[in-house]
Amino acid sequence: MGSGAMCSPSIDQSGEQIWCGTGWTGQPSVFERGGHTWVVFGAYDRAVHFLDATNGQRLLPDFPTGDIIKGSETIDADGYPLVYTGSRDNFLRVLSFDGDRPVELWKLSAYAVKPVLWNDDWDGSPLMIGDYLLEGGENSQLHIIKLNRGYGADGKVTVDPQLIFNAPGWDAELLAAIKDQDVSIENSVAVFGNTLYFANSGGLVQGWDLTPLRSGGSPQRVFRYWTGDDTDASIVIDEDGMLYVGVEYERLNDRSREVGQIIKLDPSRADPLVWKRDERPYNNAGVWATPALYKDIVIYATDEGKVLGLDRTTGAMLWSFMLPRPTWQSPVVVDDVFIMGDCLGVLHGYDMRDTRVQPKELWHVDLGGCIESTPAVWKGRIFVGTRAGGVYGIG
Repeated sequence: MGSGAMCSPSIDQSGEQIWCGTGWTGQPSVFERGGHTWVVFGAYDRAVHFLDATNGQRLLPDFPTGDIIKGSETIDADGYPLVYTGSRDNFLRVLSFDGDRPVELWKLSAYAVKPVLWNDDWDGSPLMIGDYLLEGGENSQLHIIKLNRGYGADGKVTVDPQLIFNAPGWDAELLAAIKDQDVSIENSVAVFGNTLYFANSGGLVQGWDLTPLRSGGSPQRVFRYWTGDDTDASIVIDEDGMLYVGVEYERLNDRSREVGQIIKLDPSRADPLVWKRDERPYNNAGVWATPALYKDIVIYATDEGKVLGLDRTTGAMLWSFMLPRPTWQSPVVVDDVFIMGDCLGVLHGYDMRDTRVQPKELWHVDLGGCIESTPAVWKGRIFVGTRAGGVYGIG
């Protein structure tokens, strides 16, 4: 797609540097509207882009933000012309796209709630449930927003968002255990039944009962499990409510060695740990990529570049292979084809018809830059960005 080199300076704990393309997580949103297939994504050039999937041309002008965008955009699930996006400029935004340009209808500062710890970025993707928007922030807080969507007399979409709930994602027990304040929420929240799950950089996996929202009450925490270390990968939930968790290995503590970096949890049990796997070949190793469920297996990718297929029931490793590290992209499986990018910039397609055997490569495409972002697949085409500065449509 003809989006060019998308780069800008940004400052993190390492100081100022130039960031290019799309990174972790950076997945495009692809959808049909008004006779076009839209590709919407935020990038490291400090902008949200609205492109035509057929030719990569802009359907709307870019929407500029004050800093880079790391997370994946959320498009309104009920068809309202709205995109929900966070930026490192501190703000979570609601943008409309039913005019000749995107319009900011509302924004929430990471400092609008108290207390906050660690940071002000928004890495996770907002999740919609009805008229509610649920989002964890690097301010280490969980936020629930009532959107109050509608249309005005002019036919344009409207929102009147209200922050109806927020709560720290940490507790005193966690801070005492980790002995630091890095407890940011960098994964996307997930919901099973009436329970919302997420984890934070302190390694606290937690579940919150959303039932009280229906009667104007506040969600209550009903599940707590400490992984020992930074848990940025989003929690994946199967049809039985089991949680599949990927954990980094940075603090090098006893708990990390006890429970491992690849974990299956049953939140209904007194001891939730069903099975675990150690993946810490070096310091600062482990899992950044959200795992993928497919048929009877779960697929993980590690910072080391190892890609593993595990039996969902037992945790037994069925197969593994190595790619140029780090592999932070989440595995994607569509129509028995497993799509995985590596950090040399090669996007691979593997045969996943038989989940129990080593997948054979069907094809590969060299995109020329480290693939940290997760591809989106729509009607036989793949859309993905790289750290080299571009976003590509492949088909």
